Amino acid sequence: QVQLVESGGGLVQAGGSLRLSCAASLRTFSSVVMGWFRQAAGKEREFVAAIRWAGVTQYRDSVKGRFTISRDNVKNTVYLEMNSLKPEDTAIYYCAGAQGTGLLGPYHYWGQGTQVTVSS
Repeated sequence: QVQLVESGGGLVQAGGSLRLSCAASLRTFSSVVMGWFRQAAGKEREFVAAIRWAGVTQYRDSVKGRFTISRDNVKNTVYLEMNSLKPEDTAIYYCAGAQGTGLLGPYHYWGQGTQVTVSS
């Protein structure tokens, strides 16, 4: 059974940084596209960033230059480094895995989410 377990969320002041981690129990992790999504209260879930096995990445416009997605194919872990955080980044952040090759999905595996709260 595939499991994705996020960690690293928390409360931070605007301008601060957080690093999210997602540990995956996928035997084929190194060949799976991994992504981060977020869902703010009362809003739909939205794409944040994704990374292919060879390191190709894609980001939503509002996080470009502030967030960095990376992966360690030995540790089966994907990371999201978040800098210059803004109150509008407040959301539950979800790790996801896709069986296909598209960075935008569809995504088949989901973690339980980790809360990120940015205070002004």
